Amino acid sequence: MASELYSIGKVEEICKITKKALRYYDRMKILSPDKVCNENGYRYYSKENLLTVPVIRYYKQSGFKLEEMKAFLEGTSTYELVDKSFRKKIDELEELDREINLKIRSVKDWRNLIVEAEKVIENNVCDVSVKYVDNRKLVFLDQDFKYDYMDSIINIEFSNYIDNIKNAITGPVIISFPSYKDKMNRKCNKMKIMQQTILKCKEEETIEYGGWMAASCYHIGAHENIDQTYKKIEDWTKEHGYICAGECYERYVTDYWTTKNTDKFVTEIIIKINR
Repeated sequence: MASELYSIGKVEEICKITKKALRYYDRMKILSPDKVCNENGYRYYSKENLLTVPVIRYYKQSGFKLEEMKAFLEGTSTYELVDKSFRKKIDELEELDREINLKIRSVKDWRNLIVEAEKVIENNVCDVSVKYVDNRKLVFLDQDFKYDYMDSIINIEFSNYIDNIKNAITGPVIISFPSYKDKMNRKCNKMKIMQQTILKCKEEETIEYGGWMAASCYHIGAHENIDQTYKKIEDWTKEHGYICAGECYERYVTDYWTTKNTDKFVTEIIIKINR
């Protein structure tokens, strides 16, 4: 008794696969019909052939391209060759996993900054407060500072440096200035741009940031009048018995990376303090 043959429409119904996909598999010589009628071109598949569909689906789920499946589906490969192919696929997928996780981390961190800025603007958070800045290691680059904020924040030299050390950055750009008074009085000409890396850095490529108390205040709006917020912090610390250390930081929550509307810029100014 001849085995039952199934029309392409029936295969579509049973295996939940489109006719278009079945025709494509035929062209790729992955899954061909057992019989094609000369008169009308109708395609028919045996039950054995139908059982190839779940196998193809599983290979696809595992990340194999159709071209890579051919040898497996033919059933002529040795276990040694199959194992080699599978080990190669594992290496490819692990690398892809690293790339995807990097992208997810980058997008999540950027979104968190946007949410932070939205809350700051919505609630007009611009009072001075004292906070502990957590200790961490950041990648850095010493540069000249010319009060060109856009050039300093979207920093081509720093971006090239990160590529050169084969790393990736995330989170806010933080710029360190040696003297808050010089920065406030527009006399600062040196800066250190810093950012968190996603991949591990060499020790000499990083700098310690945090681990100290600071006076902090959000500045909402353009950077050109940021000195006013510095003055607010200076007056507040004097009134509350704190001494500002020389070093200060600007943490760019939202800036030219996110919007061209300077009214929506949010910058956290951080100045080390002690009693």
